[in-house]
Amino acid sequence: MNESQPSVCGFHHAAIRASDFDASIAFYAGVLGLTAKLTWGEPGNRAIMLDAGQGDYLEIFERPDAPTTPRDPEPPLLHIAFRTSTLAATLEAVRSAGMEVTMEQRDIEIPNTDPAAGQPGALPRVVPVRIAFFRGPDGELVELFENALT
Repeated sequence: MNESQPSVCGFHHAAIRASDFDASIAFYAGVLGLTAKLTWGEPGNRAIMLDAGQGDYLEIFERPDAPTTPRDPEPPLLHIAFRTSTLAATLEAVRSAGMEVTMEQRDIEIPNTDPAAGQPGALPRVVPVRIAFFRGPDGELVELFENALT
């Protein structure tokens, strides 16, 4: 690869504000199984990077005065999606942890309009996925995404 050419080599992290930092960590690490990789800051201004697997991180910033629901009805970050191979069990763990499920498990088909769709080595013209949504500890919208193709 030519180092002078811009490139993206993968997703690194999404960041959220947490009004209750410890509760957010307890949920994302204890319920969803993310693992702490990097922490910094002093009480009242802490931060952590939790590994969701394969170097994909959720970064949480402690903001005790942060509102627990987004101020903007259409915030720039629409949602965080976590890949799972056990959506039903993961959704039950989320529900048991007291999180609000905003969309129950649903199977959908995403039409693939990429010109290469259906060709050898490319995704098919229709990609089946299983999804569900819930609100995290600070009101953030989180998607659970189960799919073997992407």
